[in-house]
Amino acid sequence: MSATMHEDGICRCKWCGTEPIYVEYHDTEWGVPEYDSRALFEKLQLDGFQAGLSWITILKKRDAFRAAFDNFDPEKMVRYTAKKQARLMQDTGIVRNRLKIDASVTNARAYLEIPDFSAYLWSFLDGKPLQNKLRKPSDIQASTPLAERISKDLKKRGFRFVGPTIVYAFMQACGLVNDHMVDCHRHEAVRKLAR
Repeated sequence: MSATMHEDGICRCKWCGTEPIYVEYHDTEWGVPEYDSRALFEKLQLDGFQAGLSWITILKKRDAFRAAFDNFDPEKMVRYTAKKQARLMQDTGIVRNRLKIDASVTNARAYLEIPDFSAYLWSFLDGKPLQNKLRKPSDIQASTPLAERISKDLKKRGFRFVGPTIVYAFMQACGLVNDHMVDCHRHEAVRKLAR
């Protein structure tokens, strides 16, 4: 068995452990195909802030990030002044990294240059999530050639903190790829959510 049987009798991917916030995220969000452009932008920013940290750190701070970054509204973010960015550096509720904060503003600008961010991202997959059939944790990849291609294109468009590993984590989280273990209770449920 590649997934872990939890006390509630449900098999889940091993990475989610037993911490309630992680289990909830695994069971309701991770791998669900996301088609909303703004939600995709938010998740890409959060994955960028995760670089060098654990996802649970970002997950626990997600509400603070949303408050600090105006719900990741790119129209508002592109108007952030140096003063606003300096205030963000003082916000203990978020990851205070100047390069990542600067990148989020740059990324908002790049996002606004793409007429339909969701269609743009999904076009790399012909609109359909990849359905992996992972049987053991060692089957999980940190990146793929497709993630490298998307990363390269995002960078060409001006995005930052979008390396192939970040992009692949983003793809997994937003359901562009179904990387739930085949014996995880979410694998089949997520597969059925693909448009």
